[in-house]
Amino acid sequence: MPDSDVGTHDNILRLIIERGPITSAELASILVLTPAAVRRHLTQLEADGQIAEYTGAASRPARRGRPSRRYVATTLGQASFGDAYADVANQALGFLQEAMGEEGVQAFATQRIDQLEARYADVVNEAGEDPRARAEALASALTRDGYAASVRQGPGGLTLQLCQGHCPIHDVASSYPVMCEAETQAFHRLLNVHVQRLATLAGGEHVCTLTIPLVSRIRETITRKDAHDTNPA
Repeated sequence: MPDSDVGTHDNILRLIIERGPITSAELASILVLTPAAVRRHLTQLEADGQIAEYTGAASRPARRGRPSRRYVATTLGQASFGDAYADVANQALGFLQEAMGEEGVQAFATQRIDQLEARYADVVNEAGEDPRARAEALASALTRDGYAASVRQGPGGLTLQLCQGHCPIHDVASSYPVMCEAETQAFHRLLNVHVQRLATLAGGEHVCTLTIPLVSRIRETITRKDAHDTNPA
């Protein structure tokens, strides 16, 4: 495969990991390529077992006519994105669990997430009070650390979804779910709202999904406005 094709091949896989389920037309638009060129790479990625057609429910209303195929990354595709030191990390946590029990693993997970939270706090706080701005700041920070994160509108417009298309500690989190639980608590504190984990890569889904409620913030805004209207300065 020519170098230019290798770059395109990798970019398509990266986008599917980050934004999937995604159609060939959407990929072509993002990458400014012809649909035929994108389909050629999709065919190869599917033959290599790195992507698969998504068969779950659509996140937006379907258009008339035959629905477009949407793609997500497989476990093999995720692995090609780079999961460093997974075997060593699993062995280390296994040793820690034997030596100190579940409390030792929990302490390790908490320490790791505390460091992550401290690293992201300033970035998120600089985004201000708007929940979308804070979520997007967090997504950008996560992406820089290899999580391929993005923010999407949730169903009905009452929530946001923080999606992580890749997890650098995927294999470790599969064996030790406490890692995901600690991360969820950190996101709750960083975003200053009660968040809920809907899906995880470690649990076999194609993306980690965290729902961020907007209703409470909308109610707060309405309450403040009502108070101002009732007692104008």
